[in-house]
Amino acid sequence: SKPIVEALKNKGITSIGAAGFCWGAKVAVELAKEKLVDATVLLHPARVTVDDIKEVNLPIAVLGAEIDQVSPPELVRQFEDILASKPQVKSFVKIFPRCKHGWTVRYNENDPSEVEAAMEAHKDMLAWLIDYLK
Repeated sequence: SKPIVEALKNKGITSIGAAGFCWGAKVAVELAKEKLVDATVLLHPARVTVDDIKEVNLPIAVLGAEIDQVSPPELVRQFEDILASKPQVKSFVKIFPRCKHGWTVRYNENDPSEVEAAMEAHKDMLAWLIDYLK
């Protein structure tokens, strides 16, 4: 992922964001910790730790699921508390009710509530990145 960011910067791209889904959230948070991106979004993160979040000092959004054994709401709330203790870091944390781990990419297309939750998360992700990538 670091070579990709470097290649983008070599092409003249000056503002880069990262969105990480599941284990991709670990990659996105590592890019954020190293300040290789300008903003990041973690969606139903996996393997992201409290210590990872403590090291992020750029705009970060965390979208979690109510029903998630990988990153349970209790962990996502810990992320929220850490970010709230750093007012200089813009952050947004949201736990989606009645959603399971992976709801943004693995949802039943015939279930309107699942589709709606996935689309809401996609909208939140894009809005965050648009706000912080100028």
